[in-house]
Formats: sequence, structure tokens, C-alpha cells
Amino acid sequence: MAKAIWNGKVIAESDTFETVEGNIYFPESAVNREYLRPSSTTSTCPWKGQARYYSLVVDGQENQDAAWYYLDPKPAARNIKNHIAFWRGVEIEK
Repeated sequence: MAKAIWNGKVIAESDTFETVEGNIYFPESAVNREYLRPSSTTSTCPWKGQARYYSLVVDGQENQDAAWYYLDPKPAARNIKNHIAFWRGVEIEK
């Protein structure tokens, strides 16, 4: 079981997840979308493709670009399609 926790709330929780470069990627179905806000931020990884971001909003506090995902990952990263990862102070428990 893995959990992503920020500001005292469980943002994601799942028995199944992918680990890539030390980051836990949660299935989209395991993420509590009420805490996600779309962001216009993007970045590019040479082997995973273009990442898009979400900000987290919990109890009125915002954590800008604290979650990311690959809408259309490159072939080497297909295992993280439909998955979301977290950083910027989001605690990951395994």
C-alpha cells in the first residue's frame, strides 16, 4: 500500500503503483481528484515525454505544480500512462 499525503489529507492511496526513477506513480483511479487543480506548467523528459502538472489545494492552501503526469508517454514509459506522481512536500508512505 502506498499513500500520498499533503496538508493532513490523503491525496492518493493504492496497493498497485509504478516506481520510476524513485518516484511512485499512482493509478489515476486511486487519486482523490477533489484536491487537484489543472496547471498550465509542462516539462519534457527525453525518455518519458511531456509532463503536465496539477496543483494541490487542501483546506484553502495551494501547493503549486505538486503533481505530474504524462498524458502520452513515450514507449519506454508506457507503464506510467494514466498514473500521477507527487513531489514538493507531498509525503509518500509505502
